[in-house]
Amino acid sequence: MANGGLRERKKVKTREAILREAFRLFRERGYNATTVDQIAEAAEISPATFFRYFPTKEDLVTLDRFPPLIEALQVEPPGAPGAVLRGAFRTAFASLSAEEIAAGHAREVFATTVPDLLAANVRKSPGFIRKVAELLADRAGCGADDPRIRNAIGATLGVVAMVWLQWAQDPDMDGPAEIDRALAHLESGLSL
Repeated sequence: MANGGLRERKKVKTREAILREAFRLFRERGYNATTVDQIAEAAEISPATFFRYFPTKEDLVTLDRFPPLIEALQVEPPGAPGAVLRGAFRTAFASLSAEEIAAGHAREVFATTVPDLLAANVRKSPGFIRKVAELLADRAGCGADDPRIRNAIGATLGVVAMVWLQWAQDPDMDGPAEIDRALAHLESGLSL
């Protein structure tokens, strides 16, 4: 058991080293000019090890980076779709340290400034949305194809995207708190 814990901690450290060095190189050289070999060398790993953690360079900054939200949806108590999604966002942010939130914010801001990454996120959106729909439907007690699930996800992601855009312009904003306020407003029916 101790080895499993140590092994997991080493994996987390390696993953974080890859991300840290990749973003340092992206800032210095630009995303397109940075190679996987350069990232691997900076993180003191082999390119093969890089690919065990990230199948492609774009995977460093695309939508697959939301495991805390998926994990939170898996344990969120049953309820109305909007309430379940708001609770999952709260739980996901609460599971992250301030450093992890800041690093995630920086990655998301970066991903919106590189056209290739923006396009990659759009390509990956259906898979992410499908997974959220399945988990949300389970928590809400209906089918993933129920229009209420589609509407709740669309409205929630739209509100979150608007807050992310504001947060990108104002890095001092308390993004998680503002997302929660915005989702509470959505949950209330958008009353003024």
